[in-house]
Amino acid sequence: MGGRDVLRTVLHADMDMIRMTLEEIDRAAFQGAVDALIGARRIYILGVRSSGALASFLGFYFNLLFDDVTLVHTNSASEIFEQLLRIEPGDVLLGVSFPRYSKRTLSAMQYARDRGAQVIALTDSQLSPLARVADHVLLARSDMASFVDSLVAPLSVVNALIVAVGMSRRDEIERTFNELERIWERYDVYEKLEDDTD
Repeated sequence: MGGRDVLRTVLHADMDMIRMTLEEIDRAAFQGAVDALIGARRIYILGVRSSGALASFLGFYFNLLFDDVTLVHTNSASEIFEQLLRIEPGDVLLGVSFPRYSKRTLSAMQYARDRGAQVIALTDSQLSPLARVADHVLLARSDMASFVDSLVAPLSVVNALIVAVGMSRRDEIERTFNELERIWERYDVYEKLEDDTD
C-alpha cells in the first residue's frame, strides 16, 4: 500500500468488491439456493479458517429461522464427517470457501452430494473447485486489498440469503422475534440505553 490512505484504500476496494459481485452474481442460482434452503429438512453450514466467520454469522440467523440447522465444527476432517454422517436427500449443505480453497470444505461438499443432499457453494469463481460439486453456485468477490481476505461482498450475499429466506417465512419470523423480545426483556439480556432527556 505504500504511503496511501489505508482506510480510504480498503473501504474503496470493498465497495468495488460489492459492485462487481452485484454485476456478476447469477440471480437464478441465488433463487435456486433460496428455494433449496426453504425446502430443506436439515441445513448444514460449513466454512473453515477465515470463511468460518461467514458460516457462523449465517448459522446464527438460520438457527432463528429454521428448526434443524447444524453449524459444522471444523477442528478436524474426521470431526466434519462425523457431523455429516446422517446427511441425506432432502438436506442441504452450504459450503463457503475462497482462495486458498479448503480441501476439508470441498471433501465435505462432495460427500454431501454423494449422499444425495443438495449442495450450495459460496465462493469467488466458476473455476473454484467448490463450483464443480455444487448444485447452486453463489459468486462473491473476495480479492485482497493487502494480506487480509475481503469478506465484505460475501457477507453481503449472506445477508441477502438471510433476508430472502426470511421473507418467505414472514409469519414464523414475526412470532419468533416477538418471543425473543419477551425473553430478552424478561432475562435482561441487553443493556438498555439511559434516557438522555433528564
